[in-house]
Amino acid sequence: MNATVTSRFSHRMEGVPRSFIREILKVAISPDVISFAGGLPNKELFPLEELRASADKLMSGSDRNILQYANTEGYLPLREKIAGRYARKGIQVNPENILITNGSQQGLDLLGKIFINEGDAVLIEEPGYLGAIQAFSLFRPRFVTVPMTHEGIDTEWMEQAIDNNNPRLAYLIPNFQNPSGISYSEETRHKVSDICRRRMLYLVEDDPYGDIRFEGAPKHSLHHYLPEQTILLGTFSKTVVPAFRMGWIVAPDEVMERLVIAKQAADLHTDYFTQRLIYQYLTDYDIDEHIALICHSYGKQAKAMMAALEHCFPKEVHFTRPEGGMFLWVTLPEGHSSMRLFERAIRENVAFVPGNPFYVDKEDVNTCRLNFSCSNEPEIEEGVRRLAKVLEM
Repeated sequence: MNATVTSRFSHRMEGVPRSFIREILKVAISPDVISFAGGLPNKELFPLEELRASADKLMSGSDRNILQYANTEGYLPLREKIAGRYARKGIQVNPENILITNGSQQGLDLLGKIFINEGDAVLIEEPGYLGAIQAFSLFRPRFVTVPMTHEGIDTEWMEQAIDNNNPRLAYLIPNFQNPSGISYSEETRHKVSDICRRRMLYLVEDDPYGDIRFEGAPKHSLHHYLPEQTILLGTFSKTVVPAFRMGWIVAPDEVMERLVIAKQAADLHTDYFTQRLIYQYLTDYDIDEHIALICHSYGKQAKAMMAALEHCFPKEVHFTRPEGGMFLWVTLPEGHSSMRLFERAIRENVAFVPGNPFYVDKEDVNTCRLNFSCSNEPEIEEGVRRLAKVLEM
């Protein structure tokens, strides 16, 4: 596109990356391709019949308000359900401090609108969630990256990064981080919260995968240690269905006030009918029973992938061992390019996400993300075998 045409658009669009995964999915759409690329829940586990029954009950009633405009904050009984689920985890949340959003991705956009001025520093993990990188990039921040360790974010590095850069926000995924699959240790959670408390820094705790734990004991939320400065993001996309795009933000009063204004300017309110449908489903069925089914399935798939990697890949290749979520992170030997590996892998009908889009200032890295939730065990074994063959080329 020439300079004259480009100048017709806002500067904020310059440098915002396309969703790399969405581009990969176009390539991986062939039925011959075994794809470890998407961050997709397993469609075979969607509660289709239960949602159909809930929708039938909703539509067979006489309440026409289910098709009406609604308040910005969201359907109060649904927010009360969400607050109740937090309470069972030991997290005390007032329903008035919950805002229903169009997926947690909208939550990121709203937070960017109310917090980030051009040039402001935003602290994120490295590697980091590419959806957050894309959402925040619209506001032209300066990303301050902090490396991940097997215990979670490097707290010494984080403390120094905050002191040197004075970020507006710290954005973290402490449970089964996307892309690495790493969970923060209890000690790291405590340290992170203490660092942010002493510097009066708002902490965004994104937790789309927290319920999907198939091994180990649950850890405390960062909100447990720092409720007055923690903003929680949640979603039904990983535990019910992603197509509804139903998420939420939990925020302190002064943050919520501004989020509501930003939400009103964006879309007035989230799809009201879908809010009512989710509420009906949660009322009529046991979501914990459904989540247990997801955890059992993903646990088997994760074990199958780790076993296949151990068997097929050379010892110089390292990978994380997640206790939940949907991903694991592979580190190739130094000098290897995951992008070049991807190009060869596609020719062998297997796809994954190269590490590049999970970094803001690195290219041609030797890391990659593998998703295990959307492939059955034989597909996982065959896909890893194809990757191992490509790796030898």
